[in-house]
Parts: sequence; structure tokens; C-alpha cells
Amino acid sequence: MTVAVVRFGGSNCDRDALRSLQDLGIDAEIVWYEDGLPADTTGIVLPGGFSYGDYLRAGAMAARTPIMQDVREAADDGTPVLGICNGAQICAEMGLVDGAFTVNESARFQCEPVHLRVETTDSPFTSSFEVGDVIELPIAHGEGRYEVQSGVYDDLIEEDKVLFRYCDADGEVSDEANPNGSKDNVAGVLGDCDNGAVLMPHPERATLPELGGTDGRAILEGLSG
Repeated sequence: MTVAVVRFGGSNCDRDALRSLQDLGIDAEIVWYEDGLPADTTGIVLPGGFSYGDYLRAGAMAARTPIMQDVREAADDGTPVLGICNGAQICAEMGLVDGAFTVNESARFQCEPVHLRVETTDSPFTSSFEVGDVIELPIAHGEGRYEVQSGVYDDLIEEDKVLFRYCDADGEVSDEANPNGSKDNVAGVLGDCDNGAVLMPHPERATLPELGGTDGRAILEGLSG
């Protein structure tokens, strides 16, 4: 039983994810994208970074590598899949989730702690929370603004597919609490299957008290099966 942390050329959060998972007692290993998923894969993390240098668009080239078809098939079979930051962009580019991530409204790279409000608990990554819980995670992205067509967004709302929204410390969703201009403050969404999720903030950077917080632990524990 292994959580595969998929490494592309340009990934830079793979070791962070590996360390965090191992600290949680979860068996995990880094998998080079050309090598395919291990036979005993029970969870998948697509970590942050700048795969292929964000050439063309963030995540666009990595989304078209053969391993991502394996990731899609694993997700369809019920394997938990978590795309974080660049991993979220990759998943959106390949259609694992609806919508797209584009340049921040500020047109700047932003690296700061943000508050998130839990919008659904119908996923392995939020099942230990309550709807409305507020957590704090760091962001580090230049293309984190979530956009989706209005009709598709309506379907996401109806199907309870919004995972997190940016908010203030009291859980209020507002323009002031939106760091990148994402549609309706969306910070993370679910795919067709509730075991597939993406988010721009970094839970793997919020698992150790000495690094400032542990709110990311419960999200990563969703990969333990």
C-alpha cells in the first residue's frame, strides 16, 4: 500500500509532500512520471512546483504525459487523488476537474497564509471536518485564480463539488479575503468522483507545529484509505 507522489521535471514540493505523509505514518514514495504508478498504489499526490517550467500554461504539458491517463483510471477506480497547486493546474488541464487556473488578479506571485472555509465533507480529504470549519494554509502561486463557465459552476454547486473557499478568520467569504480573484472565492474543487480533489493552498506545508500550523494534516490523512 503506497501513496505515489508523482514527480515531473520542475516539481519542487514533492519532498515536502513525502515528508508530511511519512510523518503521518502513511507509506509513500516519490514516483518519476516516466516510470508509471507502482502496482500497489493506494493514493496519489500531484505536488506543487513548475512542471515543464509552466511552458505554454501552468500544468499544460504535464497533463499530457502518459502517467496522467493512469492517474485518471486510478481515480475512476476509487483511488484518492489530490492535486496541490501545480498539481491542481495539471488536473484541471487534463479534465480531471472542471474549470481552469489562470493568472492571479494581482498579476503577481503570492506567497502568504490564507484562511479557508470547508464547503463539503463528502470527500476523503474533508471528512474529518464540519461544513463551515475554518482552517489556515499557505499559498504560493502566480496562476491560482480559479475560473469556470457559469453553467458548469452551477452544476458544481448543485452537486456539492466546491471543497474550500477563501475566507477571513471568522469564516466570512468576501472579496477582501480572496487572494487571487478566484470565482466566488473557490480554493478547491472535487472531480466527477469525490475521491479526486484539487486545491491551490498547500496542506503539506501545514503539518508540523514548528512550521506554523497543522491544519493540513487532516486533508493529507484522506490519502490513507
